[in-house]
Amino acid sequence: MQKLQIGEWWADATTNELGRGGDTVRIEPKAMEVLMVLAGRAGKAVTREELLAAAWPGVVVGDEVLTQSVIKLRKALGDNPRSPAYIETLSKRGYRLIAPVGDPARDAAKREDAAGDLRAPSSRRVRAIALIAGATLALSAAGAYLYGSLPPSPLSLPDAFIAGDGEGKDMLTVTVLPFEMLGADAGQAHLSRGIGSDLMTDLSRLSGLRLIAASDAPGHSGTAGAGRFLVSGSVQREAATLRINVRLTDSRTNEQLWSQRFERPVGDLFAIQNEISRSLSEQLPGRISDAERRRVAKRYTHSLEAYEHFLRGQAQLLARQEEENLQARASYSKAIELDPKFARAYAGLAMTHAMDRRQPTVTQSSAALNRALELAETARQIDPDIPEVHWALGFVHTRSRRHDEAIRALHRAIELNRSYADAYALLGGIYTYVGEPAKSVPLLRAALRLNPDGGYLYYLLLGRAYLFMDDLEQARINLQEALLRNPGDVESRVYLAATLVAQGQSDAAAWEADEVRGQDAGFSARVWLETYPLTSARHRDRLLALVAKVGL
Repeated sequence: MQKLQIGEWWADATTNELGRGGDTVRIEPKAMEVLMVLAGRAGKAVTREELLAAAWPGVVVGDEVLTQSVIKLRKALGDNPRSPAYIETLSKRGYRLIAPVGDPARDAAKREDAAGDLRAPSSRRVRAIALIAGATLALSAAGAYLYGSLPPSPLSLPDAFIAGDGEGKDMLTVTVLPFEMLGADAGQAHLSRGIGSDLMTDLSRLSGLRLIAASDAPGHSGTAGAGRFLVSGSVQREAATLRINVRLTDSRTNEQLWSQRFERPVGDLFAIQNEISRSLSEQLPGRISDAERRRVAKRYTHSLEAYEHFLRGQAQLLARQEEENLQARASYSKAIELDPKFARAYAGLAMTHAMDRRQPTVTQSSAALNRALELAETARQIDPDIPEVHWALGFVHTRSRRHDEAIRALHRAIELNRSYADAYALLGGIYTYVGEPAKSVPLLRAALRLNPDGGYLYYLLLGRAYLFMDDLEQARINLQEALLRNPGDVESRVYLAATLVAQGQSDAAAWEADEVRGQDAGFSARVWLETYPLTSARHRDRLLALVAKVGL
């Protein structure tokens, strides 16, 4: 029997042991046999009859024996049957292993090779990264990214969550409100934002929680649609001292359940973040394993200076403007210079190339996207367990019209973080690009429930899907909502102009077209679509026909 890596666990069938980090769990031999059968057909449905025949050959046993073995496996793996990350129940059929399966010895060797290359002197490091990127680009071109040549497996979304039914019996919902930056140094706002964002990422690793992002509410007052439990806090930096106050509140009763003040040297930031994450996981009710509590404390770099530059890059990238994009590129590059193994910084740097709007031709755009893919793949080589890394890969593949690879990457991001609103949103956007807008809407609605203040982009994606579904009123409402949030977005205006033409509102459509030309005097929808990710010929032709009526 082989030793396999299954998600975050290794499984040794010769000793009937599961392990993760420093933890080892022994399971019953029959439970291990069931796991090995599922792992041998990872991502595929295995019927109850097939499992019984493989694990209990020649023995007459009832379904209850198999059910108990699956229950024991889930308990050992810390898996939640309502929101599984490992074993998915297929109603009236059987089970499916949805976690990735690999060879731990081979994967460890690959990681060590990559780490060794990254520890090389600067000139060699550049060549090493280029070699890694070249190899992974070849894999992508062959369709072998991460899951081999398999098509994306169906994304298992919690039914109650997608239907908007709230928590569910075993699911706790948590919102981390924006941390307030105290003191006169407004330039440190990125620090409070980064601490709150990383806390959300830490808590998303707990299988029993669903993270719902906060609405944009000054003074933490806007909690409509937030989770059952609210985490809020403040950050103050004075010289070499950092003070962080954290509170946990029950939103239903307004009762403050826990609060704590942390005052340490700035150099202890990572230790403070670990302690906050661990303390919160202990205070939240529910069944959270000790192994999960230890796992939330995982940090991404050991360099505080690199982390500072990374946070600046994150804040600059959010602006989505050309000048800030270049500033973000410089910040991420500095972070990588200080820590060449900082995977999230590579992912951020990839995004700056994928979002570069200075590329006027198809050839130049392709070169920028190739560079973005090199960087995103390098991030994945360094640490494949970071959701943001797979999201960046998904974004780059989307911009490059490699939608199958993008879907695989986003599935993996969601497997790692079931509360990843941006991953649901981008996945929804892709289905519209490929001509299946009806699949987009539930994913985008899920994204909005997870992040009620997702910004203009979520509404643009919804409006675009509704246009191609011929629900023109919903398209208009969502596109106008997008423009309320970002009046300068040309894409939203193009789609709104097309929607108004389809509705017969020619004067309003002409006004939107004038606004487009006011922002981009030489705008041509046909030229724009040459580098746009829309691959559905039917939808492309319809969009061109609509906007041609107002001269775009």
